[in-house]
Amino acid sequence: MSPGLHARFLGMSRATKLLAVTTVIGLGASTWLFLDNRSLRSKLEAEPAVVADVVKEDPAPAAGSDAWLDAGKPRSGKIPTTVGGAQPALPDEKKESRLDRRVRRTEEFGAMFGRHDGETEEEYKARIGPMISAGLAIPRIRTAENRREAEQKAGVTPEQSKKLDEAFEKTYADVLDYTNKAVTDGVLSPYERNVAGWLDYAGGLGGMLTEAQGSIGKILSADQIKAMSASGFEWGEYLGTQAPWQDLKPPPPPKPTN
Repeated sequence: MSPGLHARFLGMSRATKLLAVTTVIGLGASTWLFLDNRSLRSKLEAEPAVVADVVKEDPAPAAGSDAWLDAGKPRSGKIPTTVGGAQPALPDEKKESRLDRRVRRTEEFGAMFGRHDGETEEEYKARIGPMISAGLAIPRIRTAENRREAEQKAGVTPEQSKKLDEAFEKTYADVLDYTNKAVTDGVLSPYERNVAGWLDYAGGLGGMLTEAQGSIGKILSADQIKAMSASGFEWGEYLGTQAPWQDLKPPPPPKPTN
């Protein structure tokens, strides 16, 4: 990260830092449980079922005879049984290191959010857009309800709330354009882990989010902003979930490997 971006990132307010971090990880967070579940399903399908051998019982006694009542036959008090074949055992568990797991999940993420062979932009959007919307559906409902309650406590008027929505439309457009450029330039790539690129992206995003907070300060009074913050509401969390991430442009196809 460049010194200027680094200094600006360190100087952000707590809410702005939260939104920057939320935005960077927002696209991946909605699929984390899906990836874990798919990994478990694949593992279960790959392992053969273990079936225990059937215990063979002694042949049924002849009609009219009873081994327990036959005085001429010694009784040991045990029921004779035999077990055929080897004892059942669980298959050997494949050991996977932390780094191996990281590589595997990076590949899974790339396979899910990267471009498939011959996939057009329209096909990509049709495949990924609904997935992102579904993953953010519950967080969006929750943060919208939090905002409604916080505005009510702070005495925010309907006119003020409408002006906030109008200001956020510009913020969303700026963030989406900035993110699309980062994806096109490879700063944010589904095919590799690029921590330096993520930090650069978060630093540039912080400037736009600071402008959004400035817009909020022009619409709400200082007492209203303080009251909303005291209620536990975070503008950074709200904007991070409500941004139209499902409208992002598709990433470029993966580079061919030699």
